[in-house]
Amino acid sequence: MQKNARSVKKSPKLLLPPRPSKHYKPQTASGARVEFRRGIKGTDNILFDGKPQIAFVGRSNVGKSSTINAILGAVVARTSSTPGKTQEINFFEVGGKGYFVDLPGYGYAKMTDDAQEKIRKHILWYISGGEAKPKLLVLILDARVGVTEHDRELIRVAREEGHSLLLIANKIDKLSGNDRPKVMAKLVDEFPDADIIQFSAAKKENVTLVRKMLFDVLGVK
Repeated sequence: MQKNARSVKKSPKLLLPPRPSKHYKPQTASGARVEFRRGIKGTDNILFDGKPQIAFVGRSNVGKSSTINAILGAVVARTSSTPGKTQEINFFEVGGKGYFVDLPGYGYAKMTDDAQEKIRKHILWYISGGEAKPKLLVLILDARVGVTEHDRELIRVAREEGHSLLLIANKIDKLSGNDRPKVMAKLVDEFPDADIIQFSAAKKENVTLVRKMLFDVLGVK
């Protein structure tokens, strides 16, 4: 993880073991109230009110929305049966302290090249625009698939911009006990400067650990 003024406390490299309306304000299982604040697209202004932001990004169909929902303990981020359908950047205020920012999924093969490029530019606009730099960038990966070239580009840009980075290997429950350490070791070998956590949104594996890490970044008790 790169050192910068917004760096979070260094953690171990590898840690083992209904659609809501836009006015939905759930008291979540995590104990924090969550409120949808804004969805932006095109040339809309980034939401910036001085509160810290944690941005979630990942390839379509890696379970990004499910990961956000598991961490918050409520269904707030929209999941879709059609990958690539959601193209807004959505801001969810957590405990009144800061934001979980849900960036569009990228790399869906059935989308046109123009549509994929539009999403790519929208994500890079948020990450490198300078208007509201996130305190932490959370990249969701499918543990079965590994890292794609789209992921590598995003990691490269994150490093250039000095963002703190957390890699979450989701769907780890889909791997056998023998395959898990091999997959995680490969990630650690390729990205020695990033924090990496194996995770399962479906089975809630390491949800409590990740929740505490991210809530600490936002100052949510």
